[in-house]
Amino acid sequence: MTILFVVISALAVFAIAAITIGREARRLDSVAPRAVYDLDEAVEFVAARLPSDSQARLTYEELRKLLKAHMQWLHAKGLQPRDVIDRRQDIEDEVVVGEETVTAFLLGQAESLRIEVLDDVDVVHVVRGHLDYFEAIGAVGPRADEIDS
Repeated sequence: MTILFVVISALAVFAIAAITIGREARRLDSVAPRAVYDLDEAVEFVAARLPSDSQARLTYEELRKLLKAHMQWLHAKGLQPRDVIDRRQDIEDEVVVGEETVTAFLLGQAESLRIEVLDDVDVVHVVRGHLDYFEAIGAVGPRADEIDS
């Protein structure tokens, strides 16, 4: 009788654990991952990846302004929503952010931000580094050229 009670108890505990773990796994799968963007960390990350020529021409403050302008552009395009914590994923269409578009926007913003861009390639490197940072923190999906058609 005791052995039967132990077996039934073990099965009940296993069933409860399986149901609970399955329910939580399903809930977490439907929630957007928590990617935490830290501007100071982003500046350090991008600065470390810039070629030495670009590092010599851009200050940390200029880099910070460019990254903030990029984030504002993303927000204006609806790619940086306000409430993302524990929000169900509701992305229906694939969104592709082209480096060229962001680079052109930042080159246009540089003048209003009082950043003297001596070589346009510096902004190209900033955009690539910033997109690499997004990828490192898990804030973006795969690159468009990596998706199988």
